[in-house]
Amino acid sequence: MNRPDTLSYLEVSPTAAPVSLLLKADPCETTILSYLDGAWCFAAKAEEGAIVGACVAKPIGDGVAEIFNISVAPSFQQGGIGSRLLIFALDALSHKRIRRVELGTGTFGHQLGYYQRHGFRVRAVVVDHFLNNYPEPIVENGIQHKDMLRLYLDLV
Repeated sequence: MNRPDTLSYLEVSPTAAPVSLLLKADPCETTILSYLDGAWCFAAKAEEGAIVGACVAKPIGDGVAEIFNISVAPSFQQGGIGSRLLIFALDALSHKRIRRVELGTGTFGHQLGYYQRHGFRVRAVVVDHFLNNYPEPIVENGIQHKDMLRLYLDLV
């Protein structure tokens, strides 16, 4: 098993994050490429240097950043790496004078519980977001994602 404490966590150029990894969390490459410009990327690197986890965040307002993507390579999942990466990213964002972090996620599924375990709270529902913004249906456990929850976490 790949332990989160055997990896290094650091900020890298957004172009260093493999799009194939980011596609695990966001199935639309066009959307991914649209939010990489001007973004910060935090990564979990294995000992041999491969990026096995990535978190992409971008400033969206005064003291506010949005996490657009957080993904861990399938062979490294379920070991706490995503949680360690998120904690690292949140700490790094606080050092960039970010006071609030927002993100969008589906209204059900493991990712919602993941964010809530880290203190994120629901701010709003964006009705039909996944229907209107993705060319192909996004299905999880046999259920199609339609609406998006906007979550937030105050860092101060």
